[in-house]
Amino acid sequence: MATVHFIGGEKGGVGKSLVARLLAQYFIDRKLPFLGFDSDRSHGALLRFYTGFASPVAIDRFESLDLVLEAAAEDPARRVVVDLAAQTHGPLVRWLDESGVLELAEELGVSIRYWHVMDSGKDSVDLLARWLDRFGESSQVELVIVRNASRGDDFDIFDKSGQKERALNLGARIISIPRLHEPVMTKIDERSTSFWAAANSDDKAMTGLGMLERQRAKMWLRRAYEALEPLSL
Repeated sequence: MATVHFIGGEKGGVGKSLVARLLAQYFIDRKLPFLGFDSDRSHGALLRFYTGFASPVAIDRFESLDLVLEAAAEDPARRVVVDLAAQTHGPLVRWLDESGVLELAEELGVSIRYWHVMDSGKDSVDLLARWLDRFGESSQVELVIVRNASRGDDFDIFDKSGQKERALNLGARIISIPRLHEPVMTKIDERSTSFWAAANSDDKAMTGLGMLERQRAKMWLRRAYEALEPLSL
């Protein structure tokens, strides 16, 4: 069954593109067919880091979003990753509602999974509550909540908010993506290096990473993949 993975969270700076890139690398490393769509018009990460696998998508144009579902329907074995820019919840919901996307996806045998990427702040919790108010009762959308340790290591606000229990009761999955040492991530981003190259290439002229920095990238990627494995991607 094909799956469309919407990587969201609505708030800017929580690491949505990091998760989209991580999924892309996971699919490549596991030799799983996938296609990426990038909605960030100014600095799309999938288009930049995984050029051969991604295309742009305009969230405010139904005809553009239609290509996402069509791509999933064309190949039952294909995963589709959509990196959502900040503040795209409204246009996405309008497309889902006015086009009957969830009903059609069910008819086509396409699974819809929404990834709510969050930092440790209250805004992320409030935005999760908003998502649950709208889609929490829907059996047609799977929810994965991603606690991104690169954007905070204390998720106490989330844990005590009541939204965690609410989401779990509605069938959500919660995972934690570990923090990658900031200087390593900075070099990866500066050189537009894929996570595979950062962890495996010894070409320092290309990646800018020393031996131990490369080892830190490798250990981070391994732990991040361990967080993804239980989701049966």
